[in-house]
Amino acid sequence: MNLLHVLLMMPADGEGGGGLGAFLPLILIILVFYLFFIRPQMKKQKDLKKYREALKKGDRIITIGGIHGKIVEEQERTFTIEVEGQNRLKIEKSAVAMEGVSENLGDKR
Repeated sequence: MNLLHVLLMMPADGEGGGGLGAFLPLILIILVFYLFFIRPQMKKQKDLKKYREALKKGDRIITIGGIHGKIVEEQERTFTIEVEGQNRLKIEKSAVAMEGVSENLGDKR
């Protein structure tokens, strides 16, 4: 080994090489994950929950399975929606998607 490598590996005077400095990279990684992954996902879930709670009779929706319909009846945990051909489907409120609702659902009747 070269002298420069040996000097770089040695702790500075008075430093034990442990303590908070050893955990700083781990703390930074956790902070980055929280700020870029966990927090935005929690915000998205909160917005989706608000959207689903605000739905009422007569609103047009798209389910997560891609079914387009209009809400005709609302229960505690389910919606009854009317799809093309005056058919009615009972779906869970959690099956309503938020994406693409405003652009894709125009009144075509």
